[in-house]
Amino acid sequence: MELGAVGEPVVTHEDTQVKVGLDLKAETLVLTSDGTALVAYHALVEFAALRDKPWMAQQVKFSAHRPDGESTALVVDLLNEACDGPRENLPAVIWQVVALAATSAGDVGITYTLPAP
Repeated sequence: MELGAVGEPVVTHEDTQVKVGLDLKAETLVLTSDGTALVAYHALVEFAALRDKPWMAQQVKFSAHRPDGESTALVVDLLNEACDGPRENLPAVIWQVVALAATSAGDVGITYTLPAP
């Protein structure tokens, strides 16, 4: 295969998004949604940087198994209603997942700091 390229890529910082996927070890994270236990096996964390602001984690989408063995998704919004800070009352383990993803995101140039409690 012959491949050529011209130029140098430049990323605009107006609406940049990066999604980082994490495979979770079986049975290590159980989420509860509306009383149903969901065993998470994958997390996809979405980071965004808008208009030269710092990177923020916006959302985590968990892939999980329900008690009947079927797969499902659970989306956790991380930002408050005004989208200017973290949503209150999220379990600490959600932020641990974000921190793990942020470590991987550093490989693509994202610097991210977890919100203060």
